[in-house]
Amino acid sequence: MIAVLGLVVGVVAGLLLEPTVPAGMQPYLPIAVIAALDALFGGLRARLDGIFDDKVFVVSFLSNVVLAALIVFLGDQLGVGTQLSTAVVVVLGIRIFSNAAAIRRHLFKA
Repeated sequence: MIAVLGLVVGVVAGLLLEPTVPAGMQPYLPIAVIAALDALFGGLRARLDGIFDDKVFVVSFLSNVVLAALIVFLGDQLGVGTQLSTAVVVVLGIRIFSNAAAIRRHLFKA
Protein backbone atom coordinates (compact mmCIF):
# COMPACT_ATOMS: atom_id res chain seq x y z
CA MET A 1 0.00 0.00 0.00
CA ILE A 2 2.86 2.36 0.78
CA ALA A 3 4.35 1.76 -2.68
CA VAL A 4 1.06 2.63 -4.39
CA LEU A 5 0.70 5.76 -2.25
CA GLY A 6 4.27 6.76 -3.10
CA LEU A 7 3.58 6.21 -6.80
CA VAL A 8 0.45 8.37 -6.69
CA VAL A 9 2.23 11.15 -4.76
CA GLY A 10 5.15 11.01 -7.22
CA VAL A 11 2.90 11.23 -10.27
CA VAL A 12 0.88 14.12 -8.82
CA ALA A 13 4.06 15.97 -7.80
CA GLY A 14 5.52 15.46 -11.27
CA LEU A 15 2.38 16.79 -12.94
CA LEU A 16 2.14 19.83 -10.68
CA LEU A 17 5.83 20.76 -10.49
CA GLU A 18 6.74 19.88 -14.11
CA PRO A 19 10.41 19.20 -13.37
CA THR A 20 13.03 19.43 -16.10
CA VAL A 21 15.63 16.74 -16.64
CA PRO A 22 19.21 17.90 -17.23
CA ALA A 23 20.45 17.15 -20.73
CA GLY A 24 23.14 14.80 -19.44
CA MET A 25 20.56 12.65 -17.67
CA GLN A 26 17.99 12.47 -20.49
CA PRO A 27 19.31 9.24 -22.07
CA TYR A 28 18.95 7.45 -18.72
CA LEU A 29 15.43 8.52 -17.78
CA PRO A 30 13.51 6.17 -20.13
CA ILE A 31 15.67 3.25 -19.01
CA ALA A 32 15.09 4.11 -15.36
CA VAL A 33 11.33 4.28 -15.95
CA ILE A 34 11.30 0.88 -17.67
CA ALA A 35 13.37 -0.61 -14.83
CA ALA A 36 10.99 0.89 -12.26
CA LEU A 37 7.98 -0.51 -14.12
CA ASP A 38 9.63 -3.93 -14.11
CA ALA A 39 10.01 -3.75 -10.32
CA LEU A 40 6.41 -2.57 -9.88
CA PHE A 41 4.98 -5.37 -12.00
CA GLY A 42 7.20 -7.87 -10.19
CA GLY A 43 5.99 -6.54 -6.84
CA LEU A 44 2.36 -6.79 -7.90
CA ARG A 45 2.90 -10.35 -9.09
CA ALA A 46 4.59 -11.26 -5.80
CA ARG A 47 1.72 -9.68 -3.88
CA LEU A 48 -0.85 -11.72 -5.80
CA ASP A 49 1.24 -14.87 -5.29
CA GLY A 50 1.36 -14.14 -1.56
CA ILE A 51 5.16 -13.86 -1.38
CA PHE A 52 5.57 -10.07 -1.34
CA ASP A 53 8.30 -8.70 0.92
CA ASP A 54 8.81 -4.96 1.41
CA LYS A 55 12.58 -5.19 1.70
CA VAL A 56 12.90 -7.30 -1.45
CA PHE A 57 10.67 -4.86 -3.35
CA VAL A 58 12.68 -1.79 -2.33
CA VAL A 59 16.02 -3.46 -3.06
CA SER A 60 14.71 -4.77 -6.40
CA PHE A 61 13.32 -1.38 -7.35
CA LEU A 62 16.50 0.53 -6.55
CA SER A 63 18.90 -2.07 -7.93
CA ASN A 64 16.93 -2.40 -11.21
CA VAL A 65 17.02 1.35 -11.78
CA VAL A 66 20.68 1.78 -10.83
CA LEU A 67 21.87 -1.29 -12.74
CA ALA A 68 19.97 -0.35 -15.90
CA ALA A 69 21.36 3.19 -15.76
CA LEU A 70 24.89 1.88 -15.20
CA ILE A 71 24.63 -0.46 -18.18
CA VAL A 72 23.50 2.40 -20.41
CA PHE A 73 26.23 4.66 -19.00
CA LEU A 74 28.84 1.99 -19.69
CA GLY A 75 27.49 1.64 -23.22
CA ASP A 76 27.78 5.40 -23.72
CA GLN A 77 31.39 5.31 -22.54
CA LEU A 78 32.16 2.45 -24.94
CA GLY A 79 30.35 4.13 -27.82
CA VAL A 80 27.56 1.55 -28.02
CA GLY A 81 24.98 3.30 -25.83
CA THR A 82 22.04 2.83 -28.17
CA GLN A 83 22.69 -0.90 -28.54
CA LEU A 84 22.91 -1.45 -24.79
CA SER A 85 19.86 0.76 -24.24
CA THR A 86 17.94 -1.40 -26.68
CA ALA A 87 19.16 -4.55 -24.96
CA VAL A 88 18.06 -3.27 -21.53
CA VAL A 89 14.64 -2.27 -22.86
CA VAL A 90 14.16 -5.67 -24.53
CA VAL A 91 15.16 -7.66 -21.44
CA LEU A 92 13.09 -5.56 -19.06
CA GLY A 93 10.19 -5.51 -21.52
CA ILE A 94 10.18 -9.29 -21.63
CA ARG A 95 10.12 -9.38 -17.82
CA ILE A 96 7.29 -6.82 -17.69
CA PHE A 97 5.15 -8.78 -20.15
CA SER A 98 5.92 -12.03 -18.34
CA ASN A 99 4.80 -10.52 -15.04
CA ALA A 100 1.75 -8.97 -16.71
CA ALA A 101 0.78 -12.39 -18.10
CA ALA A 102 1.13 -13.97 -14.65
CA ILE A 103 -0.98 -11.19 -13.14
CA ARG A 104 -3.62 -11.67 -15.83
CA ARG A 105 -3.68 -15.44 -15.22
CA HIS A 106 -4.01 -14.85 -11.49
CA LEU A 107 -6.79 -12.26 -11.76
CA PHE A 108 -8.85 -13.81 -14.56
CA LYS A 109 -7.92 -17.47 -14.06
CA ALA A 110 -7.05 -17.60 -17.77
